[in-house]
Amino acid sequence: MIDVLVVDDDFMVARIHCGFVERIEGFRVVGTASTGEEAVAAVDELRPDLVLLDLYLPDMFGLDVVTRLRAARHDCDVLVISAAREAEAVRRAVRYGAVNYLLKPFGFDELRTRLEQYAARRNSPRVSMVSDQADVDRVLSRTGSHIATSALPRGLSAETAELVERALREINGTLSAAECANRVGISRVSARRYLEHFSGTGRAEVTLRYGAAGRPERRYCWVG
Repeated sequence: MIDVLVVDDDFMVARIHCGFVERIEGFRVVGTASTGEEAVAAVDELRPDLVLLDLYLPDMFGLDVVTRLRAARHDCDVLVISAAREAEAVRRAVRYGAVNYLLKPFGFDELRTRLEQYAARRNSPRVSMVSDQADVDRVLSRTGSHIATSALPRGLSAETAELVERALREINGTLSAAECANRVGISRVSARRYLEHFSGTGRAEVTLRYGAAGRPERRYCWVG
């Protein structure tokens, strides 16, 4: 069970977010806070695994809360939920170690997707040593910010990578590049590049389907 602290200065919004979290299997709300000082105190007392953190708090900027938590040696993860649309706010959130950044207002499905992604990374088998670059990429994908989509090759975007990942997660079975392209709304060539990236970093598996003639079809499934 992943314990969550919800931090928002609007008690009605906080109540809605708490309701969302409680509907997601494997998560539970252990407390709420409406100011930065309350958030720091709540983390001290409740020791949550994850903080859903609004940036616009009445007494301090949300990322200053993160600074306080790290100074106190708390290692809880932080998922930013904010109406702040400035690119610099997103970049700062990444630098401060946010596992994701979700724009307000959002629906239940948007939060569920991100929390399930977080849970999958958090519960993935850990390695104590890395033997090659693929191991490094796998470690980064499990512990780093999902916003950054670790080690994306030049020409690939985090936004499209997230859509391709979602398509792989939602399918019961495997996807070809053409099928993925249709689901996401991109070209087959582009879909193939994202799928091969996920395969190369250990987050997708490739199987070959042989037909009557021609080259075998490469099919992909998400492994996390």
